[in-house]
Amino acid sequence: MMYEQQQQQQQVRIDMRSKRQMEKRKMMMMMMNNNNNRVVGIEVEDENSIDTNNKVEEVVDLSGMSLDTLPNPPLNLAIISKLDLSNNNLQSIPESLTARLLNVVVLDVHSNQLKFLPNSIGCLSKLKLLNVSGNLLHSFPRTIENCRSLEELNANFNQLRQLPDTIGFELVNLKKLSVNSNKLVFLPYSTSHLTNLRVLDARLNCLHSLPDDLENLINLEVLNVSQNFQYLATIPYSVGLLISLVELDVSYNKITTLPESIGCLKKLQKLSVEGNPLVSPPMDVVDRGVMVVKEYLCNKINGTQKTSPKKKSWFGKLTKCGTFNGASLPVDGGEGYIMPSYRPIDAMTSPRYMGMFSPRRLFSPKSYFSR
Repeated sequence: MMYEQQQQQQQVRIDMRSKRQMEKRKMMMMMMNNNNNRVVGIEVEDENSIDTNNKVEEVVDLSGMSLDTLPNPPLNLAIISKLDLSNNNLQSIPESLTARLLNVVVLDVHSNQLKFLPNSIGCLSKLKLLNVSGNLLHSFPRTIENCRSLEELNANFNQLRQLPDTIGFELVNLKKLSVNSNKLVFLPYSTSHLTNLRVLDARLNCLHSLPDDLENLINLEVLNVSQNFQYLATIPYSVGLLISLVELDVSYNKITTLPESIGCLKKLQKLSVEGNPLVSPPMDVVDRGVMVVKEYLCNKINGTQKTSPKKKSWFGKLTKCGTFNGASLPVDGGEGYIMPSYRPIDAMTSPRYMGMFSPRRLFSPKSYFSR
């Protein structure tokens, strides 16, 4: 009985592979590149991709084919687990195509000419990685919040001016958010609710501020908000409450003061602050490394930061150097000196030459000495 079941399962696998090969041939016939008559390549997983439940998963690679549009393929799109459309000339993705990618886990459309994403992207409930970098996107459709399995979102090098207001409330599984090289003025308040986020890269934008409640990002390890240049002038105190933070890059902004709470970041190993008009901590402290900076800020919190010693007066310095070797004597409740007994000195400083150092001669024209 067991042998018969194994034979039946093996026959099912063979039938499914045959069906996939036929669909592949149809797909290749349909997806001819009209510009250069090249066949679009499709990578197909091996037979191990067919599990015991007879599910078929397929990787479709249409990258770098100079495609302007996507034809409607006869392939069952529901079996695709990874779709790579990167490095083409696509200006849009058909709504109908995206809506049928029900089992896609990876969608890569980077380096195209996309100005918007289809609303049907919200149907991709199993999507874990979305790469839309290197396009012309100004915003995301609100339906992207329905991609609740999303773990990595790469939207670098676009023209994004804002992110969906509630993105942090919905994409609760997001671990990496990369939105560098855009035109973002702020990050939505909901960003502070991405409790699974590990990397936040928002450099090279126009950020004026950061959300106040960043301490909720308990798993955040890397925060990069560098190169917002003349816009970002302050860092919220909550940055110092990111208990998992390992790297912090706030370089090339207008920051004058780092929050004292940064001194509490026990796991912080890398701190980049160059290119800021920093006053606190002073640059001589910064130059000595992250541990010294943390100690400096921690001491400020505890009120134990040593102030700079008062500069000694020139008179004190002369005394220390022995310029005046008389004994000290209180004068009117203060300090004074008793000059030692006069000893004639046969030199320029002797009384014989005292006249040469009179105020009249010191402040007279040079001709006075030429006499």
